[in-house]
This record gives sequence, C-alpha cells and structure tokens, in this order.
Amino acid sequence: MVVCRRGLAAAASGSFQYQTGDVGGIKLASRDLPGPTTQLVVVSKAGSRYQYAPGFSEGLEKFAFKNTEKRSALRITREAELLGGELVAYHSRENLVIGAKFLRDDLPYFAELLGEVISLTKYTSYEFAEDVAARIELSSKAFLGNAKEIALNSAHGVAFHQGLGSSLYPPSSKVLQKYLNNSTIHQFAGAAYAKPNFAVVANGAKSEELNKWVGEFFQDSPSEAADGVPVLKSTSTKYYGGEERISHDGGNAMVIAFPGSSSFTSGSSYKPEVSVLAALLGGETTIKWAPGFSLLAKASASHPSVSVTTSHLPYSDAGLLCIALTGSAFDIKSASTAIVKAIKDVADGKTTKDDIAKALALAKFKALEAGQNIDAGLELTGAGLIHGGKAFQMDEVAKSISSVTGDQVKKIAKAALEGKAAVSTVGDLYVLPYAEEIGLLV
Repeated sequence: MVVCRRGLAAAASGSFQYQTGDVGGIKLASRDLPGPTTQLVVVSKAGSRYQYAPGFSEGLEKFAFKNTEKRSALRITREAELLGGELVAYHSRENLVIGAKFLRDDLPYFAELLGEVISLTKYTSYEFAEDVAARIELSSKAFLGNAKEIALNSAHGVAFHQGLGSSLYPPSSKVLQKYLNNSTIHQFAGAAYAKPNFAVVANGAKSEELNKWVGEFFQDSPSEAADGVPVLKSTSTKYYGGEERISHDGGNAMVIAFPGSSSFTSGSSYKPEVSVLAALLGGETTIKWAPGFSLLAKASASHPSVSVTTSHLPYSDAGLLCIALTGSAFDIKSASTAIVKAIKDVADGKTTKDDIAKALALAKFKALEAGQNIDAGLELTGAGLIHGGKAFQMDEVAKSISSVTGDQVKKIAKAALEGKAAVSTVGDLYVLPYAEEIGLLV
C-alpha cells in the first residue's frame, strides 16, 4: 500500500518542498528538482549514538558497496562507473547515510543497488580483515591527529556522556580488536536496516517513480530485527556539562559548548532562537575583506592567529551550541576571555537592534541554504522521518526563525551562562586556560 502526503508549500520554496510517503512500511521522501541528475540515499538510525560498541557505525559504513549475494564489489564499482554514478557512504552522531548520485534515467538501477546493499551484503571475514579494518584504523588516526575534531568530540562526551556523547570514531586499534569483526557488524546491520530504522530520500525524482522502485527493490528489508539481534536503543538525552583537558602536540583547540536546540523536525522542543544566537556570535565573516558584524569576530580581532567559529548542532532530542577556537595556545587563552565577555554582553542586553536584525537574516539564510543543499537536506529529511515522521521543510524553518525576538536571544544567552558549560581543551595544557579562569561554570 502506498500513502502519499504533500506538505504545505510557500511560494518562495517551490519545488524544494518534499513529498513524503510510506511504501510497505518504508518511509520515503522526494522532491522533483529540475535537472538531469538525481541523488538517492538511505538514511539509517545507525550513527554513533545507537551503536552497540565503539566503531560499529564506522564499520557498517565501510562495508557499504562490498560483496553482496548478487554482485561482487568489483562489479558494483564497474557498473556504477559505466553509468557515470558516484557512490557515497558516511555516518554522523545519529545517522548512517549510504547513497548514490547519477543520471536521472538510471534511478531503477541505483534503487535496486541500494536495496541490495542494505539487505544482501555478505559481510565476509576476508573483506573485514583486508580492507574494512584497515580503513577504520586510518580514519581513527586522521581523527586523532586533528586537535579541533578531538575537542569537538570531547565536548559532546562531556555534555551528554553516553548516546550523543559517544565517539564518532574508535579511539584506538585495541578497541577495534575488542569489539569489531564481520559478524558483529553484520548483526548491527540487521537492526540498522530494519524498516522502522531507515528512510529513503531522493532529490531529482518524481514521487510516483520513487514509490514504484522502492516498493520493488526494498522488499527484502525486514520489518524488524531478527531474533537474537539487539535492538537499537538510546535513552533520552540528558545534558550534564563539565570540563575535559587533553594534552596534544599536533595543535591547540578549545571548544566551549552550551545546551542547544533539537532539530526542526523534532517538533515542540525546537528553539529557533538558538540558531539566531549562533549567527549573532559568529566568528567568521561572510563578507570578503571585512571583519563582519559578529560579536566574536570583533572580540577576537586583536588575536589574528586565532580562528573562531560558532555552530549550532541540532539532534533529534537535544542540541549543542559550540564555539571552537584554534591557534596558538597564548592567543586562545586571551581570546577565550574576550569571547565569554561577549556572551555576557548578549545576556545583559547590550547588543544593538541592528546586530539582532543582521543575525536574524543570517540565521534564516543558513537554514534555507542547509535545506537547499542537497546532501544536508537529504540527511535532515531522512532523520526527521525516522525520528518524528516529519520532513525538513525549508519555508517552515525560515518562518520560525523570522519570529525570533531580541529578548528570546538574550534569554538563551543568559541561561547558557547561568548553567554548566561543556568545555574541552586540547593542546598545550600548560598555557591553555581552565573554564573557570575565563568565567564559565562547569
């Protein structure tokens, strides 16, 4: 049975509005963007938040497009290349995404391929030993060499502990050997690719065509995990806060994080004012040859060696407002004090109406840009369907941001400073400051 629903579309959004539906228990969404190419993805609730043990999400990602019951990995590669397609696989804290980009007329082939990958991959021991394990270890080494990524990962752990706080990558090869093998990854796949835990999303495909091919090629997907396969569990996210300091000789980074908002698709727990605060704080200019209006760009102007960025990371039931600093240890120490003072100025209502108006416009632009960006929009929509049955609709997000007031932004900033921050410092710990030294509660 096929059920389709069309969301209300604003005149400004046009064809960027998603059509959602359900085919045999599989959630799907599509938007028929004009053009000769299509992008099709399977978004699974199999990110690091839901993995059984460290490395499972990474392992399942690396097994994408390996040998299946019908095709060898070599055949999959050659066929995709002959059709001019591009195969993609990556994971985030909540989602695993596998998909393909291809010419519009090749939708049937790639729909069949993705259905085959999630249902009929062999998960052989020799592929794990010869390829998957080695690539997981390379990802881990790349992660451990990046001070900023370590700090961001650590800040999540300090903020949320388990679940959203779980590391995106296995921290060492010993962890890999302890938990991961082809059999345990196969077991994880049995839960990750059960129908309630994934959605199929397309850009550049007609809804009726997507319904047809998903209905035909995803029939082997189980309605639930097989007996003996642990279900994907994650308790409701709780924010803790605190501080972690990690010595590192490959660079210096500091992440200052506060409770944020859940994603737009989560419903009532979504707070658009957090996105406006992130735009107001900023750090990086959007105008060439000018420092920009953002408060943190002004606060760190006397420390040119320091790079400052503010981002809001929304999840299904929580979010994290993150300020990341990278550069020399001495400059980070000085700039971090100025940055906390800038946040206090927002909490005290010392920002101008002009700055708030600019922040509203920038936050609205970023939200619309994320929805229009094909890669980001696909994952956001798939995650929304899995967790709340709601697609990411650009016009509704923009409308919610437009209604934010300066008082709401002030209230969020004040609450952030009065509560516990989540602070991670990586690098030269002899110089880099403690959270309390710069005026934060942990």
